[in-house]
Amino acid sequence: MGAGGTLSAPASAPTPAAPHRHRATAMHPGAWWLWALALGTAATRTTNPLLLALLVTVSAYVVITRRPHAPWSRSYGAFVKLALAVLLIRLLFTTLLGSPIPGTHTLVTLPEVPLPDWAQGVRLGGRVTAEGLTFALYDAMKLATLLICVGAANALANPSRLLKSLPGALYEMGVAVVVALTFAPNLIADVQRLRAARRLRGRHDKGLRGLLQVGLPVLEGALERSVALAAAMDARGYGRTAQVPAPVRRTTAALTLGGLLGICAGTYGLLTAAGGTYGIPVLLAGVAAAFGGLWLGGRRTVRTRYRPDRWDARAWLVTASGVAVAGLLFLAAARDPAALHPGVVPLTAPTLPLWPAAAVLLGLLPAFVAPAPDPAPKTAVKEPS
Repeated sequence: MGAGGTLSAPASAPTPAAPHRHRATAMHPGAWWLWALALGTAATRTTNPLLLALLVTVSAYVVITRRPHAPWSRSYGAFVKLALAVLLIRLLFTTLLGSPIPGTHTLVTLPEVPLPDWAQGVRLGGRVTAEGLTFALYDAMKLATLLICVGAANALANPSRLLKSLPGALYEMGVAVVVALTFAPNLIADVQRLRAARRLRGRHDKGLRGLLQVGLPVLEGALERSVALAAAMDARGYGRTAQVPAPVRRTTAALTLGGLLGICAGTYGLLTAAGGTYGIPVLLAGVAAAFGGLWLGGRRTVRTRYRPDRWDARAWLVTASGVAVAGLLFLAAARDPAALHPGVVPLTAPTLPLWPAAAVLLGLLPAFVAPAPDPAPKTAVKEPS
């Protein structure tokens, strides 16, 4: 008790220290991106809504359990909203413009607008069938699932650490991509912060007026952030390259261009029946040439990595789980295409194929092998003196 009769906190009261996880124990950001892109690739092999919903559930569970508490990790909800907007827009276009899928179950008949002769094949209004809407929903769910998987990668992988892991030849392009990827999460965080501040002041944050009063400060903050980023990049020597002999530059360009052409030709061979014999060798040769070009191109960029991220066994497990999901769905699409692409004419309820569904569940492995995120920092409460 103090001299004035007021309670005072002990001078030696311990303050809870925030737990700190060493960078060496964190997951490599490239593993998260490979895992998410593999799930997105698996989503392109099916239009079964049950499998697509299972893919979304798997990615959402991993994001919920392993998403760190950082501003750039809050963009997952925005990607989910974007996926829902894709579904609504696709269904709206199918309702207004019709569908090429014939159907017998008419839901509603809209007034049809007559169009000139040069617009044959296009109609406005007319019959809206259950078969056409179902086909549009299946097709839109595939794109929506791909967007949600990309959102999962944005919420799990630290973009600045991902930039450090890129090869030297891709450094400048990687900076542009990372800046573009971090712009959306920072923009969303600014909007949420400004809307919360307006609500605390008793002001409206909805409607056109609220949008303008929130949008202008967000735009101003984005411009200030861009100017500060440009100044920081210039101060750190961004864009400066080392002197490389002309034969090395020509070899780098030839290997990179030849590797990209080989990858395209090999991929085309794998996707066609006639190119099954040369597809894999050409693809492997293209990948090897592209890696050689990237290695030579990295000699132009003079930079070092401070505490580089390690690709450990957990990163291999996370990547392997996503690749396994994509590979098994590729195999399922080849062996049983009817299960992965349910028909809509005649209109039947989709069924959940068992072993493709079990393959999708392999994507849950990162929720158990990846390191758990640090707990959210708690703000200290001042005691009255």
